[in-house]
Amino acid sequence: MVAMQAVLEVHMPDDGFALWPVAGAEPYAFLPLGGGLTSAEVGTAVMSVAHCNAGAGEGPEPAEPLGVFLHGLLTAEVPVALGGLRVTDTVTGVTFRPGCCEGLEEWRTWFDVVDGGGTAGFGHDPWPLAERLGDIVRLTVDCEQDGSPLIELPVAELRRLLADVERELGDVLRLMRTWAGRYAPGQAAGLGAALAQALEMPEQR
Repeated sequence: MVAMQAVLEVHMPDDGFALWPVAGAEPYAFLPLGGGLTSAEVGTAVMSVAHCNAGAGEGPEPAEPLGVFLHGLLTAEVPVALGGLRVTDTVTGVTFRPGCCEGLEEWRTWFDVVDGGGTAGFGHDPWPLAERLGDIVRLTVDCEQDGSPLIELPVAELRRLLADVERELGDVLRLMRTWAGRYAPGQAAGLGAALAQALEMPEQR
């Protein structure tokens, strides 16, 4: 059996974080995204996305700490959310993970493989690669490594898994919008739009 899940790389400021409650997580670990996230886990996700976009904003920063922290995410031309899609073969234990510099804002690239019959890379160190070979998609965990572990699955199954990921990201976005209304009500509308862009999801669902 093959499982697929959207994951977000956890990032936080070096001097700690106290603007809202967050769940305990190791920096650079992957936080699985889905409709079952707790409020603190949603807080961790928003913190991570905002921190990844620090310095990418435009215009003058607000004066208050919350506005300063969210400024990059709210005003970046293209918000990013480091992470991607993680695929696990639950029989063999092989796991295909997004590499460095891969982002959820590009997760729909997977459809280029499913529908276009091409190949797509998903970051580096490792160098994960997906390629369509007829009715099969081959996922190479690290294409720079001789004898790299592989996962192979039918195109139809991958398309179904991607549809599941899209539903889960829709659930996450709804949780984030509810969260923003509680913890950042003054920026809730802008946060919803920026987070939708960072997750490559429609703004309204």
